Amino acid sequence: MDEQNNLGKHNLKKDLLAILKKRAVVLGAMAALIIGCMLYAPHSISANTKVGDRELPIYCVDTEEKKVALSFDGAWGNEDTAELLKILDEHNVKVTFFFTGEWMKKYPEDVKTIHEAGHDIANHSENHKNMSKLSSSEIEAELSKPHETIKELLGIEMNLFRPPYGDYDNEVITTATSCGYYTVQWSVDSLDWKDYGTDSIIKTVLNHKNLDNGAIILMHNGAKYTKEALPKIIEGLKEQGYELVPISELIHTGDFHMDHTGKQYAD
Repeated sequence: MDEQNNLGKHNLKKDLLAILKKRAVVLGAMAALIIGCMLYAPHSISANTKVGDRELPIYCVDTEEKKVALSFDGAWGNEDTAELLKILDEHNVKVTFFFTGEWMKKYPEDVKTIHEAGHDIANHSENHKNMSKLSSSEIEAELSKPHETIKELLGIEMNLFRPPYGDYDNEVITTATSCGYYTVQWSVDSLDWKDYGTDSIIKTVLNHKNLDNGAIILMHNGAKYTKEALPKIIEGLKEQGYELVPISELIHTGDFHMDHTGKQYAD
């Protein structure tokens, strides 16, 4: 009987040690994520991105000012970058470029030129992966690597993030927020990535049902017809009375909350 009792106590002790070890691993991973973000987070964000059970990125912004933001995603070539910058300069427009870490490392001189021209440089992850498929530590790594690249290259702290493919879940948003990032989607998709043609891109943007004060417009720096469509889009937006500003000047960076559509409201 004493041997059975001793054996039972021994097994119970082993089980408890195993549970404690598992908890230590989980807590260690959480601590590493928090510390990792704290090492490079540009600032803490006071925000309420949760609506019901969902964490939401910023799709558009509540504002009475007639302002919209043009944004360009970049993950592959740079063949059109110089032409896009020339067009933006000719129209005196500042925009936001979301680049992957791989793109930044491949075209550092372009990144410097874009920054010197006064445009936002923003985070589009390191490797253009589906972020919702990653663990929190992997998400943090996808954010921190481009962050450090830009910090070394330009000496600035990025704070705008767009998930590749627009793919996110609650963990993506909360991890990005803890790392000091505003997660930004779009309310107007130009569909330039579908290569429907110049006229199609122009009409899609200028006649879009979501084109309104605070809209965020998605374009790409490597799409086939974007550079041909861009001048007419800028001119058309200005004719409708819109001022074009970078996302950093459009979003609310103080306390804010979201509605179910992803519209951002200042508190």
